[in-house]
Amino acid sequence: MTIQGQKDIDGLKKAGQAVAETLETMKSALCEGITTRDLDQIGAECLKRHGAVSAPIKMYRFPGTTCISVNREVAHGIPSDRVIRKGDLINIDVSAELNGYYADTGFTVPFGVTDSKLLDLCACSKRALGKALRVARAGEKLNRIGEVVELEANASGFDVIRNLTGHGIGRKLHEDPSIFSYYDPHQRGRLGKGMVVAIETFVSTGGRFAEETGDGWTLVADDGGFVAQYEHTVIVTEGEPIVVTRL
Repeated sequence: MTIQGQKDIDGLKKAGQAVAETLETMKSALCEGITTRDLDQIGAECLKRHGAVSAPIKMYRFPGTTCISVNREVAHGIPSDRVIRKGDLINIDVSAELNGYYADTGFTVPFGVTDSKLLDLCACSKRALGKALRVARAGEKLNRIGEVVELEANASGFDVIRNLTGHGIGRKLHEDPSIFSYYDPHQRGRLGKGMVVAIETFVSTGGRFAEETGDGWTLVADDGGFVAQYEHTVIVTEGEPIVVTRL
């Protein structure tokens, strides 16, 4: 969507704060022995306090309030009886609708991880998101975002997943345009003032594509490796974007 006035900005900020607080609450609740289903329930209770509704459930009938992907799971992990252990790489993706507005955020937690490569992977993906946010300005080419993400990943010895993307958002969870994590010279279009987008980084240890598993939802990298994802929903301006999912 493209904002039409202050009402839209305020609505997006409220939705953004709901998912941001839910994400932080879930991160704080992480402990050895908790199941991903219990963690998801904590997220569900937080969204309910805000009056927000899980976007994956509302839009796609996803079997969980949030997506929790562990270790070699890239995205769309289903909350279950799986027990969290120290050394796990845990991605929490929270999206919700509040009063007609959608917001989406994600964060990969290296929970007790000591493997230096995985720690570097997370740090690289975070840096890539920061650089992507800095170029997300009105008038900038859409493929510039993917370019800076891919360059940052490659400079650190990593790659990016090509079939998972950032996206437009606002009145629905997924809207046009798609925002790649890699440079596509054929992608046309520019960011416009007031455009609302969810920018995501999918930095991998080597995989380039995510593949479905047998449950119909969970995705894994084609090389069986690891992926770190970070995400913010932003309103594009002529300067720094307004990050609505940052507390």
